[in-house]
Amino acid sequence: MELIIISGMSGAGKSHALRAFEDLGYSCVDNVPPELIEKFAEVCAMPDCSINRMVLVVDSRSAELFSKLPSAMDVLKEKKVEFKLLFLDASNEVLLKRYKETRRRHPLLSDANKSLAEAIQTERMKIQLAKNRADIIIDTTHLSGKALTGHIIRLFSAGSNGMNITVMSFGFKYGIPNDADLVFDVRCLPNPFYVEDLRDKFGYNKEVYDYVFKWESAKALRLKLEELFSLLLPLYAEEGKASLVIAFGCTGGQHRSVAFAEYFGGFCKHKNYHTSLIHRDAEK
Repeated sequence: MELIIISGMSGAGKSHALRAFEDLGYSCVDNVPPELIEKFAEVCAMPDCSINRMVLVVDSRSAELFSKLPSAMDVLKEKKVEFKLLFLDASNEVLLKRYKETRRRHPLLSDANKSLAEAIQTERMKIQLAKNRADIIIDTTHLSGKALTGHIIRLFSAGSNGMNITVMSFGFKYGIPNDADLVFDVRCLPNPFYVEDLRDKFGYNKEVYDYVFKWESAKALRLKLEELFSLLLPLYAEEGKASLVIAFGCTGGQHRSVAFAEYFGGFCKHKNYHTSLIHRDAEK
């Protein structure tokens, strides 16, 4: 049985993630108290149970019961139940904005936390232990619900047992991705923005892609990065890292970073890693 536990900050996109897993054919249960995780695993392990892929959402809506999530995970490990903890996060500022836009009530908003900002900060402190034990962390600060759904589908559709790699392009003027493990700045290369015919196109368009990689500087950088990734990726996998986020940044996230992300997305797939590709800022 494949068991995935989703946790994270309220407003970080757990509902979108759950719908994505439903689309992939997982049996999904929302707002599960930690003490019931073991029971769900036992039921799915029964010989007459047809459920072989399950997703459970466990978060701060469980109130004081949420603190028992680490011990519930320890019980699963003791019983040799394989599972992954997927944690969704976002910046406090974005969470605050999302709640104000939807007008939904935060689960920790009470007399003790008299403002929404206080409730968000209280939840962040309560949920930190779960984040520390997460196998996969996705920061949704700059992701729309649609983008998150697509990312989840790409990440889990292949059912790979190896390391999951996300290759991302971004624009420095929009901020460095919070969930990036490796960040590479390609602003050192000639910028297609200053070529009139290429300005309004993207790094995945052939004309822009060819322009980026026609320069000797780009070819040399690409070769060095191939050598670096050939060394690093097996080392990360051997250390048991479940997911790796590689981010390429340029000024606006439209041309150079996109071209490099396209190339190294293919490079990682060729190395037989389950790879997803995100162009965070390309069409902003």
